[in-house]
Amino acid sequence: LQAGEFDTAVGLLDAAEGGTLDDFQRAEVDLLRAEVAYSLRRGSDAPPLLLRAAKTLEPLDVKRARETYLDAWSAALFAGRFAGDASMHDVSREVRAAPGPVGEPRPADLLLDGLALLFTEGHPAAAPVLERAVAGFAGAVASVEEVLRWGWLATVAAEVVWDHEAFLAASRRAVDVARASGALAVLAVNLNIATQGVVLAGDFAKASLLMADAEAVVEATGARVAPYGAMALAGFKGVEAEASPLIDTTVEKATAGGQGTAVQYACWVRSVLFNGLGRYGEAVEPARSAVDDTPEMITSDRALSELIEAAARSGQPALASSGAQRLAEHVRASATDWGLGLEARARALLSEGETADRLYREAIERLSRTQVRPELGRAHLLYGEWLRREGRRVHAREQLHVAHQMFTKIGMEAFAERTRIELVATGEKVRTRTVETRDDLTAQERQIAGLARDRLSNGEIAARLFLSPRTVEWHLRKVFTKLGIRSRRELAKALDSSESRR
Repeated sequence: LQAGEFDTAVGLLDAAEGGTLDDFQRAEVDLLRAEVAYSLRRGSDAPPLLLRAAKTLEPLDVKRARETYLDAWSAALFAGRFAGDASMHDVSREVRAAPGPVGEPRPADLLLDGLALLFTEGHPAAAPVLERAVAGFAGAVASVEEVLRWGWLATVAAEVVWDHEAFLAASRRAVDVARASGALAVLAVNLNIATQGVVLAGDFAKASLLMADAEAVVEATGARVAPYGAMALAGFKGVEAEASPLIDTTVEKATAGGQGTAVQYACWVRSVLFNGLGRYGEAVEPARSAVDDTPEMITSDRALSELIEAAARSGQPALASSGAQRLAEHVRASATDWGLGLEARARALLSEGETADRLYREAIERLSRTQVRPELGRAHLLYGEWLRREGRRVHAREQLHVAHQMFTKIGMEAFAERTRIELVATGEKVRTRTVETRDDLTAQERQIAGLARDRLSNGEIAARLFLSPRTVEWHLRKVFTKLGIRSRRELAKALDSSESRR
């Protein structure tokens, strides 16, 4: 199962059922069948199977029952709106009624209890428990087994408590452990999560490499994992011709496959895309859809931030104000610079005079202490736009220049263009950044080139990326041609030079 050999796993289960099984063994068979359905499809069929298995295991083995409840919660998260009678709310209520951990709670126990509290008692009650759980997964406290099964879920908890550094640390560990263990069934999910984390940090080059890695694992295993990372990258880059088809296709496939959270995620990404393009009226509905779908989760909070901006800029102040109030309730439970920075930015959008000025400066100060560079750039942009409307053109240019430089360096093309237009409105002349200035290596070519630079052989690269050595050799020849080099020894310098132009 963990190696991604799903057909083999089912065959072994069929053989096991041919013998005489006691109650515990039969519960194990039911659990593993549910795990196969979950790992293969991430759809709406797995949550009720896992929830039933957890309840069956309760009188037989409390530890196994709690672990299965956590799996059921994970499956319900993927299913989202399509989970039916085994939603995150349903699983959370069952967890609250079930026995607690035996002995000292592990990070996985804290994760389960914190997520259940989130859906039964709200953010303030859940935050302290989730913070302890996240620390265990981001550090070395959680065991390899815990990281393999729920490391990716710990990153979700890290976002709930607005801790981006812990998100990155937990996702790195989850990827490393899955790769070292050969656990391909979870590696694709972990790589998708890691891609999202580095997109939020504004490292699009690294995100492209992780995305290519994830696509290779999905292709090798046949697992139906929605392209969360690819959508985030496309939305933040802001090239509509690339982002919209990916979003549309994901919504169609996720709806058919019962992956509700992927639909919610796609709506959020679409709102980011439209806000970047300055099409605020079009951003409202996808943002509102994502906000109203499972409002306890982080995608809803991200969408709240987009909804506030879109509503404020499209003449819907009441909608923006109610969104800002909801965002404040969620971020104040953890009180991190990431969350409070976004809250200050939201309140600034709805304020005037000295209050707005102070809140924009607070947002910039707080976000500058985090790694979420795209959000910092957007704070500079919004402040610059406000300053220009206030007639303070000199100060507006200062903020807009900072934003434009950040967006250009990151690769956020839509936001960079939106900023350029604002700068022109202040009287500045700013060159339009053309597509031709972007690097012409594909994500997979850059990934292979990076591994070759790190002295992995063609065979080692092939094994890691699930390709044949001949395919790796073919890609490297293309890389050499594009970079104008003849050997691996020249890769390090050529790649560094390529990166510096991005």
